Amino acid sequence: MSSFVYNAAKLGLLLGDFNLEQDQFKVALLGPGYAPDPDGQAFFSDISAEASGTGYTAGGQSLQNAALLRDDANDRVLLSADGLIWTVATFVTKGALIYKSTGDPATSPLLAFIDFEEELECAGEDFVLQWHEHGILALGD
Repeated sequence: MSSFVYNAAKLGLLLGDFNLEQDQFKVALLGPGYAPDPDGQAFFSDISAEASGTGYTAGGQSLQNAALLRDDANDRVLLSADGLIWTVATFVTKGALIYKSTGDPATSPLLAFIDFEEELECAGEDFVLQWHEHGILALGD
């Protein structure tokens, strides 16, 4: 499955439930057992296959310096943020989950799943997640 925005998040964006520049968002890495379900998964508590291992903390890392960029030339708005590093880590991951952290997994809404398109194994080294130069997400035509 490719990357996507969860359906509940699409509705939440239109209802104003997300402030992408002010709310606390986190990035959790998902293990090989994760089965993406854009229709049925809405909250962090719906996720059962988070990556685990040395150098990885459950719940993931906070997204830093999130910004929205209006791109009139391409008729879209882009979400960008700083890359993330898990240092001296040992785990296997197949993708990243971006979610709004409320402190309670049952009320922390999912935003998007970023599919790495293969399982990535990190064995005692830094795992660097660098977002695409055009941003993490694009909302447009």
